[in-house]
Amino acid sequence: MTTDTPAPASRAALVTAARKLPEVTAVFWLLKTVAVTLGETAGDLVGITFGFGYAATGVLFLAFFLVVVTAQIRARHYRPALYWSVILGTSMVGTEISDLLNRGLGHGSAQHGIGYAAGALLLTGVLAAVFVIWWRTGQSLDVENITGRTGESLYWTAILISNTLGTSSGDWLSDDTGLGFRGAFLVIAGMLLVLYILYRTAAVSTTVLFWLAFILTRPLGAAGGDSLTKPATDGGLGWGTTGSSAALCAVLLLLIADQERRLRAARSVHQ
Repeated sequence: MTTDTPAPASRAALVTAARKLPEVTAVFWLLKTVAVTLGETAGDLVGITFGFGYAATGVLFLAFFLVVVTAQIRARHYRPALYWSVILGTSMVGTEISDLLNRGLGHGSAQHGIGYAAGALLLTGVLAAVFVIWWRTGQSLDVENITGRTGESLYWTAILISNTLGTSSGDWLSDDTGLGFRGAFLVIAGMLLVLYILYRTAAVSTTVLFWLAFILTRPLGAAGGDSLTKPATDGGLGWGTTGSSAALCAVLLLLIADQERRLRAARSVHQ
């Protein structure tokens, strides 16, 4: 006797395929962390290693982000390659916005930004304003089931600001506090662990926990990126921005390919 009822994993994949945004699972957080880490190393690769500078790199990444986010909003269903390209774009643009805001256009002693702490506070206020506007529109705040172009536009605006805030707060934590990228990584990892415990044990809004975790995975990725790119004398692995970006891009592509494979398999069950 046969049955047309799909396995639980297939049902979950089909539900995801029928909507615009992915299910928030452990794989989601893995993909997000890899994407934002790549955004950090790619920003340094283009802006510093290739010598484009903050402004030119920001314009380049902004153009990429606008193209992919427009395609994402116009898409009818979840497309992993497109969705994670937008996440990568927000990370790259967020890195450049944060650097411009906090450090200015100069380098070294010529930097004239407002500083990491002020930048983080400013971005926190901007993100809060976005959430107030989002709430006032009556659009759903459920990050797995947002529908309509207005709701998704607010979602991506919040994500862009969250990744920018994550960059600023991570820089503040690692530089201004003297923790360094290793210490910052451990502190942020500890904070994420606390959020996970709250998620499992306490009656805390999952929406609040999602956005807190979303913000924190950005500096976690930045600290992880530094650990890959920095020389061994500074406590890193010494891969440099080129090697690190190539390795992270390969991992991200493999994870996205797996997501695409799972969706195709789920769809084939019901064809």
